[in-house]
Amino acid sequence: MSFSGEWLALREPADHAARNKELLAGIAAYFAGRTDLSVTDLASGQGSTLRAVAKHLPPGQSWTLVDYDEALLESATRLSAGDGVEISTQRADLSDDVASVLALPTDLLTTSAFFDLVSKPWLTQFVKEAAKRRLPVYAALTYDGRMSCAPHDDHDAAAVAAFNRHQRHDKGFGPALGPTATETAQRLFQSAGYKVMLGPSDWRLSAADADLQRQLIGGWHDAIAELKEMPAASLAAWREARLAAIDNGTAELMVGHQDLWAVPA
Repeated sequence: MSFSGEWLALREPADHAARNKELLAGIAAYFAGRTDLSVTDLASGQGSTLRAVAKHLPPGQSWTLVDYDEALLESATRLSAGDGVEISTQRADLSDDVASVLALPTDLLTTSAFFDLVSKPWLTQFVKEAAKRRLPVYAALTYDGRMSCAPHDDHDAAAVAAFNRHQRHDKGFGPALGPTATETAQRLFQSAGYKVMLGPSDWRLSAADADLQRQLIGGWHDAIAELKEMPAASLAAWREARLAAIDNGTAELMVGHQDLWAVPA
């Protein structure tokens, strides 16, 4: 699946603010002293991960951005990442081409907001290929199923539960791991001999993030409606209550994510 450039640009500030600082510091320490570094970023979109991570790494970086959407890759090359960073792109369908992508010469694999979209067989193969090459992996902003809204609405719990069920549906990689992705990735990496560190990277959205909140509520509503499990009247009431709170400046959203830093032992 692919996402629009407008959506990716809208979420980027929230993503950058949410990334776990301790894990970023761990990555910086791991590569400290290097004079050159190659990074492969999977499902790169418009290069948000590059812009978030490059400043924590030594100079002399070479990034390969991998995505299925050529338009997003073209956008990424137009956005500056700072001095000392070379950018190349590779179009690839990661649903069936992960082995060849991981065969690229690289020192670090990164991805963001991606593991919750893939299936357990896909992630198992990914970990196997990464372990074969003893590559460290930084996977950020994986949705973990936690979500809270303020002010409270009586339909919040039903809406969150329905959305989490929708997140387990096929996103192009087989039945998606959804909220179970981080714990599944942790087990797989540890079984492959990795040391794994986890850290929360929650979105905490307020009135200043009204546009992002509106997009989220609209997307969640449409996803929940696809299931046809929550009564239409209840779902509509929930959406209207959430949008009204955004419009009057009282809405707050917490969306739970986890960052993962896996290093070959």
